[in-house]
Amino acid sequence: MKIILGRFKNNKVFICAFLTACYTGMRTGEVFALIWNDIDLDNRIIKVNKTVYAKDKEENGRWYLGAAKTIGSHREVYICDTLYSFLLKYKVLQNNYKKEFGKNYKYYTLEEVKNKYGKLVEYKIIKDNSKRNRVEMVFTRKDGTYSGTDIIRYPFRIIHHELGFQCRFYDLRGSFATISLRGGCEIKDIAEVLGHKRIETTEKYYISSTSEDKKEVGEIFEMNIKLENKNDIIINNKGGKNNGFKLYCFC
Repeated sequence: MKIILGRFKNNKVFICAFLTACYTGMRTGEVFALIWNDIDLDNRIIKVNKTVYAKDKEENGRWYLGAAKTIGSHREVYICDTLYSFLLKYKVLQNNYKKEFGKNYKYYTLEEVKNKYGKLVEYKIIKDNSKRNRVEMVFTRKDGTYSGTDIIRYPFRIIHHELGFQCRFYDLRGSFATISLRGGCEIKDIAEVLGHKRIETTEKYYISSTSEDKKEVGEIFEMNIKLENKNDIIINNKGGKNNGFKLYCFC
C-alpha cells in the first residue's frame, strides 16, 4: 500500500477515496456517492445509504444517486484514527480549493427522478452554481467537478501498468474483510460493517485464506492434539497480534 500512496502523494482526492475504501470496506459506488452530510467527523461515523452509478451522458451530466444495494446495506461505519486524520485534512484542502477557484468552482444539486407512477426512484446529480438545494460531494476534482467513479480510472491504469499490481478498487473491500478476520474480528461483525444481511455472503465472496492461514490451522490443530490429554485447548490468538495492513489482492 505504501508504494501506491507514495506514487499518488500529490493526488489527494484519490488517496482519500482509496483510504476510505481500505478502512471501511465500503463498495466503490458507496464511496463515491458520499456527500459531506454523510460524514460525521465529530462522532466519527459515516452513514452509508446510497450508491452512485452512470447512465448515458446528457447535457447536465450522467451520474445518479440511488438507494444502497439492499436494506442491509444501509448502515453506519466507524472512522478510525488514520482515516479521520486524512478526511479532516482533505476537507480543509477542498475548502481551500473553493476559495482558490472562487466563482469558477463547480457546485451540484440533486434532481428528483420519478417513475411513471410518480414514485421517487433516484436522484440525478446536476451542475448548479446557485445555492438552491446545493449538495457537497466529497470526492471531486480541484475545481469541484464531480466525475463519479471516473476519478479513479487513470490512477488504476498507473497501478496496473506502471506499478504492476493487478487489482481493482473494489478489491479493497475484500482486503478489509480478510484483514479484519485475521485480526480477530467476529465474522458477524464484519458482515454488518460490509452491509451483508447473511454472513455466508461475507464468507463466500470476501474472505481469502492465505498459505499462512492454512499453515496456522494445521499448527493449532497439532498443538491441540498434543495437549488433548491435559484437557487443554489452544485458542487462535490472532486477535492479540497486529499483522499490519496488507492488501491481499496485491500479493
